[in-house]
Amino acid sequence: MLLLSLTWYEIISVSLANGEPPITASIMAPSDLHIVKHDFGVILSWNSNITEEIKTYDVTYVLIYKFDTAKEITEKLQKKEKMIRLGLHSGFHAKVKTQLLSKESEDIKESNWTEFTYKAPPVYIQNFSCVIYNVSNLNCTWDIKTEAPEDAQYFLSYRHSREEFQCQLYLTNAKNKNTGCHMKEVYFNHTNNIRFNITVKELSNSSENHSYYKKIMPQRLEKLNPPINVSISLENRRIKINWKPPPTIGSAKKKCFTYQVKITDLEPVDVSEEEYVHPIHDPTKQYVIQVRAKKTTCISNKFWSEWSEPVFINDEYKDYKMNTWKLLILILFPSMIFTAGLLIFLCRRYKCIDPILTPIPHPSDRIRIWLASDAALCQQEYGLVLQTSNMLFISDLSTPVTEPSFNTSEVNMHSEIMLVPLEKNKHKGIN
Repeated sequence: MLLLSLTWYEIISVSLANGEPPITASIMAPSDLHIVKHDFGVILSWNSNITEEIKTYDVTYVLIYKFDTAKEITEKLQKKEKMIRLGLHSGFHAKVKTQLLSKESEDIKESNWTEFTYKAPPVYIQNFSCVIYNVSNLNCTWDIKTEAPEDAQYFLSYRHSREEFQCQLYLTNAKNKNTGCHMKEVYFNHTNNIRFNITVKELSNSSENHSYYKKIMPQRLEKLNPPINVSISLENRRIKINWKPPPTIGSAKKKCFTYQVKITDLEPVDVSEEEYVHPIHDPTKQYVIQVRAKKTTCISNKFWSEWSEPVFINDEYKDYKMNTWKLLILILFPSMIFTAGLLIFLCRRYKCIDPILTPIPHPSDRIRIWLASDAALCQQEYGLVLQTSNMLFISDLSTPVTEPSFNTSEVNMHSEIMLVPLEKNKHKGIN
């Protein structure tokens, strides 16, 4: 106990000898934390409660603040205030304390924490995102929360290089609410931030307007165009691919770009240079090459460019095949024409086709007379008569004929057709 008393006495003696008041445990914590609204957020300030004696020490304020869905941010300040950008956050929680640093002994003494919670007006939008494409076009979109007022309307503007720009063309949803903005022919200085401002105006209550702010580097929003001048060359069964970087709003140094090369159905390959060499596994197969770009070194952006226009590999082989077919056709076609002509000539010379093309002749008059005389002879021999008016036609197989001129006892039924001459058969019972 005596040793501790002597040590404390020596510290006080040294401090007094150097003209510095002793650092005691009675350092008061900051008080009266309050905010003042600012264009892009709020200014948090406080009273330090530093006495005149303590001012001879180095005074530092440790501020820690955290948004609802973000990590804690720690800063050491010399001033008694801090401008905090709210962005699209609905508020934050902060705490601050005082640190005293002795210039001679480098001893540090701290006060207790003083905490403060700021509840910002409700945020009615979410998923705010923007993209810059074709160097000078800007698209921004956002979603409206379900708890947003029914009569609220949303307006976008941004500030860049000390100039204010209003949205040129709004994108609307089915309820005619603004949910996006398109602007063209706008140009950005990549060294200056873009400060977006979304204002929510309630039509039924003009005093209830809310503004949300978001600060972004323009290069982080840029979606590059595809690489240009993509070309290929064949060297020793390998393919060498070259291209040039696309235009950009930021630095165009080679080291700033990262590329991906896609060959047919293979997985994209990451490339940091402006060329890539790939072996041809199947020289007879046609490959398709495409390249896309992104910035990851100088500054990182989250958007890949679109793929470049496809370039076809092995067009030479395709042309070779086409030329081969053309050559074969040119050789075979005259040969086929010559062969066909020769066959036609031989067939005409030796009348090979005449038996096929000769029509079947009609019978001569002698044959017709012979057939007629033969038919007459048959009639006389078998008693056939061609006159139908003097014939009796019998066709029923089951019912007997009941003609009065017939004797039914003498008629025998047969299952056939008979032509009976009337004059020569009266003796058979036909009257």
